[in-house]
Amino acid sequence: MKLRTAGTAAAAALVLSLAATACGKGGGDEGSADGGKKIAIGIKYDQPGLGLKKPDGSFSGFDVDVATYVAGQLGYKADDIEWKQTPSAERENMIANGDVRFVVASYSITDERKQKVDFAGPYLLAHQDLLVRADDRSITKAADLNSKKLCSVTGSTSAQNIRRDLAPKADLQQNGGYSECLTGLENKAVDALTTDDSILAGYAAQKEHRGKFRLVGLKLSDENYGIGLKKGDTALKDKIDAALKKMVSDGSWQKAVTANFGPAHYKNEPAPALAD
Repeated sequence: MKLRTAGTAAAAALVLSLAATACGKGGGDEGSADGGKKIAIGIKYDQPGLGLKKPDGSFSGFDVDVATYVAGQLGYKADDIEWKQTPSAERENMIANGDVRFVVASYSITDERKQKVDFAGPYLLAHQDLLVRADDRSITKAADLNSKKLCSVTGSTSAQNIRRDLAPKADLQQNGGYSECLTGLENKAVDALTTDDSILAGYAAQKEHRGKFRLVGLKLSDENYGIGLKKGDTALKDKIDAALKKMVSDGSWQKAVTANFGPAHYKNEPAPALAD
């Protein structure tokens, strides 16, 4: 009897161990903050104001604040979140592979992307805009760029919009990162930097950049940022949408906007209505 009891206990322990391992894959199970469970969330690590990994290892930005709030509504504490760097080109793959539960990373909702992932939200309406030196008033519309030197990131939608439609005669320089464009803007090697206004505001709000740059305020495109998740996960989508509605209604959304973009005098749009 003792041997049978010991064997039964060992088998039970093995089953529990395997179950725990299975539950740990895919970034956690929403709605359970107890038991030491974690949730993996994809963000950017290199976008000030949106998603930035700081030298001390902590994270800041509007996307981070939104993700933290949503996770809280799903039952997770801040310490339960495992942040994962999610480059633009890898967002769909990381969602499909279960590397993250969802992605909050300046992720514009498009018809093409909706073929691969589902979106909750949107939680922010951004627009393509221009960042210029604070004392430069020579650019008031997109056509003014035809006689200017413009900088953007290689292969970006913003660069394509300029070259194809907005200012085809602009002297467009494309660099590997926004920091290179900012250096060129500060040194007067270029006249403007273009991308989403939320990204531009994040850079302009950094302490080392405050007062040096300003957003022109042009709305050259509409970019609805959504929270990407695995296609067909309707239950999670509904829970995230409910969390976003609450974030807006209790004032946390506007507080996060002001905290992350306020120093750049970013004139944000009101919280967008959630998509069907």
